[in-house]
Amino acid sequence: MSKPEHALNVLFLCTHNSARSILAEAVLNHIGGGRFKAFSAGSSPRDNQQPHPLGLQALRNAGISTASLHSKSWDEFGQPGAPHMDLVITVCDNAAGEICPIWPGHPATAHWSYADPSTGGASEAHQREAFLQVLLALQRRLSLLTSLPSEKLERALLQDAARNLHQPA
Repeated sequence: MSKPEHALNVLFLCTHNSARSILAEAVLNHIGGGRFKAFSAGSSPRDNQQPHPLGLQALRNAGISTASLHSKSWDEFGQPGAPHMDLVITVCDNAAGEICPIWPGHPATAHWSYADPSTGGASEAHQREAFLQVLLALQRRLSLLTSLPSEKLERALLQDAARNLHQPA
């Protein structure tokens, strides 16, 4: 498999950028093999929003670095000088239903629905398990993305390829 001329920039979006999008960013940067550079953002992160501690713990338990992870607004990626995105993936249904900014370069888009592992009211043990399950599901789907041949990552085919990645049972 030939390596693309540059890493494909992938932006994962969620509402608060504290759980699913953070997990996806960390996993893709971990397994991307230099072919992918992942980022994450939220449509409306809360003031002083931080990545969820149970998500960071799940990543560390999986041997995935959490060093550079922080919550941020998707507005950062529409600013001059922001990295050009090749693919934008929403990972929560709320963000998918919102009107997204117009991304420079009109990247490919996809929606991958995952339940919120930080749902309030659940016990800590239930939330730990929920974070683990979302992490494992993201790892499976992102492994499929990273295994796509370079031809499927060409701009014209990337959107269809990302939208049609089904998780193995």
